[in-house]
Amino acid sequence: MTEQPLSRVFADLHIHIGSTSRGEAVKISGSRELTFNRIAQEAVHRKGIGLLGIIDCHSPGVQADIANCLESGEMAEIAGGGIRYQDTTILLGSEIEVKEPDRGAAHFLAFLPTFALMRDFTSWMSRHMRNVQLSSQRIYVSTRELQREVKARGGLFIPAHIFTPHKSLYGSCADYMSDVLDPGEVDAVELGLSADSAMAGLIPELDGLPFVTNSDAHSLGKIGREYNEMRLLEPSFRELALALKKREGRHIAANYGLNPLLGKYHRTYCLNCGSLAEEERSTERCAQCGSTKLTRGVMDRIEELGALQGRTEAHMPNDRPPYFYQVPLEFVPGIGKSAMAKLLGRFGTEMNILHDAPEEEIAKTVPAKTAEMIARAREGKLTLDAGGGGRYGRVAKSGADA
Repeated sequence: MTEQPLSRVFADLHIHIGSTSRGEAVKISGSRELTFNRIAQEAVHRKGIGLLGIIDCHSPGVQADIANCLESGEMAEIAGGGIRYQDTTILLGSEIEVKEPDRGAAHFLAFLPTFALMRDFTSWMSRHMRNVQLSSQRIYVSTRELQREVKARGGLFIPAHIFTPHKSLYGSCADYMSDVLDPGEVDAVELGLSADSAMAGLIPELDGLPFVTNSDAHSLGKIGREYNEMRLLEPSFRELALALKKREGRHIAANYGLNPLLGKYHRTYCLNCGSLAEEERSTERCAQCGSTKLTRGVMDRIEELGALQGRTEAHMPNDRPPYFYQVPLEFVPGIGKSAMAKLLGRFGTEMNILHDAPEEEIAKTVPAKTAEMIARAREGKLTLDAGGGGRYGRVAKSGADA
């Protein structure tokens, strides 16, 4: 029997829902355009994302939308787990906040293989959560208990944006993963927008875990801001689980993400005077004004953790997928609504523009300077201004490397 060939699948596993189709709020800070249907349509028709993790599927209002999509025949559950809409599979996920005693809060992602299991998970959570309708709500159980409930339902458990200074495993909760959960039952870790694989390579206990890079999208346009390239037989829950374990040839081929300089929390930021820490960093006091009111940067926290765990130089396991710095098209100078419409009209999806369209063909659609900028974005050669303190970094006006 001939084995079926594996396909290239782009996966973004952290998408929020802003509102149900009936106007009920889900993610308060999310765009109201982020409904279950609109997200699916955006992934298929504009983004080119084949595996989509929607992490507010625990919400009863969202579940009513999902049921309508299934009953109408617009979407269908598939045997491998997930809900298929045309060429895209939606994974049913939830982002949940836990606060252990004497620790800061942290967020975790849970993915379940079937709609029935997600509904059962909601039933359990509603007994320990004050408003299960909303996104990213605090659950009043321990992290280990949450982890056990996810794994008991055959789910995947992934700590979210693990280094961000607010509500993450390492950024605000723990120095060691084992302080709050069972590392053997963690399926992957999500790096977040201010870190990359090399930075995470300073943390020894992460050496054996796969890294995923996701958008944490709060608007339609941010879907695919960060994503993963996978080799799968099909986009499905089962295939993702195999890829995370590197089984049967399935694997993560690459992580695509923002250069950490573009992340909101890359550098330590002074809340008093607004300055970012320079090369001589201090996490205790601002070098400019002396204030102690600092938001600690991801880079500083990772270096602190590395030293605590006995590592001062990054280690990259041989089987770690490459991490490519890729500036989203919306960040690229020269790409406004008109240019984007022309590019999509010619090449179909943003993934095609970013990965497959030759520069000379792009230059036939938009000005040559814009085509050059897209090529530089692909190669990680745009000049960047660092972000920090909740403000994204940006591409420098000149765009080109100095």
